[in-house]
Amino acid sequence: MLAIGLVFVPRIVCASGNMPPTNPTFSFSRKDSTVTINTINSDYVLHVKKRTGPIKLDGVLDEEDWKRAQKATDFYMVLPYDTGYSAAKSEVMMTYGDKAFYLAFVFYDTIPGKRPVESLRRDFVFGNNDNFLLFLDTYNDQTTGYSFGANAAGAKWDGTMSDGHNVNLIWDCKWQSKTKNYKDRWVTEMRIPFKSIRYQSGVDHWNVQFSRLDLKRNEKSAWAPVPRQFPTASLAYAGVLEWETPPPKSGLQFSLIPYIFGSVSRDFEAGTDTRYRKDFGMDAKLGLSSSLNLDLTYNPDFSQAEVDDQVTNLDRFELYYPEKRQFFLENSDLFANYGSDQIRPFFSRRIGLDAPVLAGARLSGKIGNDWRIGVMDMQTEKHNNLLARNFFVASVQKKVFSRSNIGAILVNKQNMNVPSGFTGNEYNRVAGLEYNLASSNNYWTGEFFGLRSFTPGLNSGKQFTQGAQLSYSRKQYELSMIEYYVGKNFNAETGYVPRVDYLRLNPRATVRFYPENNGVEYHGFFTELDTYFRPGDMDLTDREVSFDYFFQFHNRSHLELETNFWYIKLRNEFDPTNQGNHFLQSGTDYNWFDATLIYQSDNRKTFKYELSSGYGGFYNGNRWHAEGLLNYRFQPLGYISMVFSYNNLMLPQPWGDVDYWLVGPKLDVTFTDKLFFTTYVQYNEQIDNINVNARLQWRYQPVSDIYLVYTDNYFPGNMEAKNRALVFKMTYWFN
Repeated sequence: MLAIGLVFVPRIVCASGNMPPTNPTFSFSRKDSTVTINTINSDYVLHVKKRTGPIKLDGVLDEEDWKRAQKATDFYMVLPYDTGYSAAKSEVMMTYGDKAFYLAFVFYDTIPGKRPVESLRRDFVFGNNDNFLLFLDTYNDQTTGYSFGANAAGAKWDGTMSDGHNVNLIWDCKWQSKTKNYKDRWVTEMRIPFKSIRYQSGVDHWNVQFSRLDLKRNEKSAWAPVPRQFPTASLAYAGVLEWETPPPKSGLQFSLIPYIFGSVSRDFEAGTDTRYRKDFGMDAKLGLSSSLNLDLTYNPDFSQAEVDDQVTNLDRFELYYPEKRQFFLENSDLFANYGSDQIRPFFSRRIGLDAPVLAGARLSGKIGNDWRIGVMDMQTEKHNNLLARNFFVASVQKKVFSRSNIGAILVNKQNMNVPSGFTGNEYNRVAGLEYNLASSNNYWTGEFFGLRSFTPGLNSGKQFTQGAQLSYSRKQYELSMIEYYVGKNFNAETGYVPRVDYLRLNPRATVRFYPENNGVEYHGFFTELDTYFRPGDMDLTDREVSFDYFFQFHNRSHLELETNFWYIKLRNEFDPTNQGNHFLQSGTDYNWFDATLIYQSDNRKTFKYELSSGYGGFYNGNRWHAEGLLNYRFQPLGYISMVFSYNNLMLPQPWGDVDYWLVGPKLDVTFTDKLFFTTYVQYNEQIDNINVNARLQWRYQPVSDIYLVYTDNYFPGNMEAKNRALVFKMTYWFN
């Protein structure tokens, strides 16, 4: 703590050599006093006039409406410093009509050379592209919203926002844009229909932020200033967008997205014949109001979803794989964010992976100024030995104070048509309450929750879980404390809870130093004490003491040394190789130390890489490991990459030396902004498998796609096929 108090942060001048005034004068007028503005940057107001003529999306900006539009300019630098204006000039303008609003932005660029972009793929990786992003808080709650953007090659970006800064890129909607590159600047025009988003009717102002990433200058900037420890997506620091008249009231909106599907597959391991399948299904979207949506799905198919990235599993508990299916990801924060990353009452991957989904419905959105609701109901079919099941989840949130909220969730899993003699649980339910803290300046954040499961036959006194997390973040340091308790019989069958019966205490601290005039942007350390106790007798079962030191360089490279002291007392027998052949006995305990060195190269370069290697103890032996990522970009067509992981476990007999390789080459090609091809090969020595996944996607109409997906699995030794499938799918968006 003493080190935190002695942190020295030098006064840094901006690129122009001038410090911005302490209370700068802006060309934007203050909002009328009759309207309540809660954002920190309420002095930043952009007035938007209605258009008087047509707008052609061509990147030329010769329309009269652009000439008379007010410009948002004088962007503030956020990174590498947040003490001055951006060196490069940026301009953003807006106008609107009865059906859509328009944006035009001009980003000046006087440094010779190509503007870095990764590909033409929609929803590009933010840090790998010169880009512009718009963040819209259409409910003025500084918590939820929408994001739209483009990179310098014209690839689109769109997503929904939650938790005040998170962007979910799975969400897609219909909108248009055009990007044109000039020698000294690049220009993009956008047209976004009002019916594509949700907002409160009759309101003439939204919160807004404009963000620019200029990789050649290594600058991230924003129209309204944002402290460097926060992302430019932080809605707490948004400015104000003032419409000349309120946007049009949204009527009943309806979209229908049918699909047709065909596949041929064969399971060689099971010795079955080739299987031919054809099917159809549909999704429907109904806008009940400008802020409330009803989504329906019948016989959904998820064959086009991206394949999971495989990992070598050396852990004692179930691994977490993220959800990648679009239906479950839209508005997912209403359902999936309750609890913590290790205590989730609802985890959508429990639905539809072991049995097909027959149909489902989801109602989500805003009611009034302060209430959000979410209700989801999914029905799966009877499949093999699994009964038909109904999954129901309901969530409600109430905004309190400036940016915080309280919420409640109910999750129900119900087996249908249960036969006599059924040995499983007829139902499993979880109910919970949660308070999410977010201060007006985002310095304080936290989460406090309590959950109770209901499972027939289990001791009701031990089906309770509670947790608390509190963080305080400033430019120079961040302090946080985590406390979780999980009862022995807490059972969330539709959730993700990899371990039970523990009390966890985890204080953490990060300290950053900002030197002046050298190649280091900042450096500092992270330290934590992570402990697990058995609740009954407070017996210590796990302890991790970590100390990491890191350097972030001005050229965007990163160097870090991680050190860890471990103590583990096994409560169940465990095979450290995860092969299930030989076990360490329950009740035995182990101490060890390990260290890992990590380096990430400058990601602006055509060729970039990440390398790490570490050595240390591992239970009753030792472990050496190495990981890496190699990536070569041939912009704007795409990239070829290779990920690898090697683990050498040096254990006593009966295990001996064990080696695990994991290698994954990937080719991602964007022939145009509508035609994409991806091939991903993964060799996993631990599970003795080679997986090949190739996907061709053609977006032949806005948000309408044709997919051709090929999947193959082999035994590595003799390359004998395990199973194989070829899938065709076509979707069309009627709107």
